[in-house]
Amino acid sequence: MAARQQFTDTDTADEAVRATCDDATTCKRFASSKGYWKDPYIQYFVRSVGERKAPEINRGYYARVQGVNHLLDAFIRKAECECQVINLGAGLDTTFWRLKDKNLMPRKFFEVDFPTVVARKIHNIKTKPPLSKPLIETHSTDSLLLDAQSLDSDRYCIIGADLRDISSLDDKLKKFQLNPELPTLLLSECVLVYMTPSQSSNVVRWAAETFHTAMFINYEQVNMGDRFGQVMVENLQRRQCSLAGVEACQSLDSQKERFLRTGWQHADALDMITVYSMLPRADMERIESLEFLDERELLQQLLQHYSICWATKDKLNLGNAHVLTGLCVDDDRISTRRLALPFKGAGGALSPQVCHSWPFEGETPAADVLHTRPCQSLVKM
Repeated sequence: MAARQQFTDTDTADEAVRATCDDATTCKRFASSKGYWKDPYIQYFVRSVGERKAPEINRGYYARVQGVNHLLDAFIRKAECECQVINLGAGLDTTFWRLKDKNLMPRKFFEVDFPTVVARKIHNIKTKPPLSKPLIETHSTDSLLLDAQSLDSDRYCIIGADLRDISSLDDKLKKFQLNPELPTLLLSECVLVYMTPSQSSNVVRWAAETFHTAMFINYEQVNMGDRFGQVMVENLQRRQCSLAGVEACQSLDSQKERFLRTGWQHADALDMITVYSMLPRADMERIESLEFLDERELLQQLLQHYSICWATKDKLNLGNAHVLTGLCVDDDRISTRRLALPFKGAGGALSPQVCHSWPFEGETPAADVLHTRPCQSLVKM
């Protein structure tokens, strides 16, 4: 009889990270159901809206979704769709279907995640016609290349892989026609933080060495050295989910430095309190009318502990880092700030919503922090 396989600490940690996929998707499902934004496809990955989420979470998700979409769409437009996208740790993300509906499809859209997450997503795609039909419509033959851990079509590919194994990741992507000569956008949202600093640096370095014209968008924690950050780390540890890469999340400078020291030409970063203040007034009024927010101070604390960082390489001269002056709304005060844009002219007229990313993450301890009252105690503990 075969010996029973022993589970290691790494297995337990990986399982905890995989569970964050459900957390994030459930939060998105609830926020979209409340009207923060439209996502007609998320329902095919999460059937139930689930229990109520705090307004802080919903507002944060709105800002995150808008920010990532803005940067992604601007890159694709600037490349005139002659580009490719690689979503690292994509989970049950629905961006491919959104881009298809907007007629803003890149040459190919890749997704990478743990094999078990990928197998689940493939099952949903196979059994839900609203998900499979767009793939078939953009495919040149009657059949898709499909196995237990990958699905490949002309314009969409999902691959089961471990981001910590760069050699295997590179081989799998190239097997499915990744083109290093195309402008490439790489996206990671609360992914690198679950890897050790050396492992995440390997991913970032691989991207810089593989693509000569690229943007890397990374959304994750920042300012984690204070007591509030420590509470967030402790809450995740109780779930056996370790932030192995928290060292790179100490400041905006440390976030940028990870890219600058691994071959990227330019890097910039904003904390989410800044990004949130740059949401257009009309958007702010609309989303704030959806739900009453009681814990404004907690919202601000959470926003201060997340950031969006983007790095670029630009051999094809899509547009160098550009500085835009925008009006920023912050607690009813209007001020003028200079904001670095990754590609000038991208996406037409750019208003204050230059790069909106959201400050929370279902796969982070935001929900746990919300249950710790009062807010001041989080800082003074």
